[in-house]
Amino acid sequence: MSADLRRRVAGEFVRFLIVGGTNTAVAYALYLLLLRWLHYPVAYSLAYLAGISVGYFMNTWFVFRQKPSRRAALRYPLVYLVQYLLSLLVLHVAVDLLGVPAWLALAFAIVATIPVTFALSRLIIHAR
Repeated sequence: MSADLRRRVAGEFVRFLIVGGTNTAVAYALYLLLLRWLHYPVAYSLAYLAGISVGYFMNTWFVFRQKPSRRAALRYPLVYLVQYLLSLLVLHVAVDLLGVPAWLALAFAIVATIPVTFALSRLIIHAR
């Protein structure tokens, strides 16, 4: 990998972390707002779907500096499916096999899934 490509990917990764943190905060705030009127599973589902949508556009425009495409938008939710399944696996290993407290295990899952989520997002958004 050339120095220029490493620098570009490093910049994308930093922007990815910023977008991820921002998107998580916005989705959580939306969840809290929706809880005023909706039952928590509905509020969570709507906030989660909004997070996927906002995340796609923020990652496309800001992180990877690409134009949105229908193909990428349709494939992008797969990133969240993989992230979810990988998080469940990490939680299982941490809690059930390693004895990590459940409240702390989610932190391990988040850290473990960041590189995978970044790589899959990059692959999907850069693919045309």
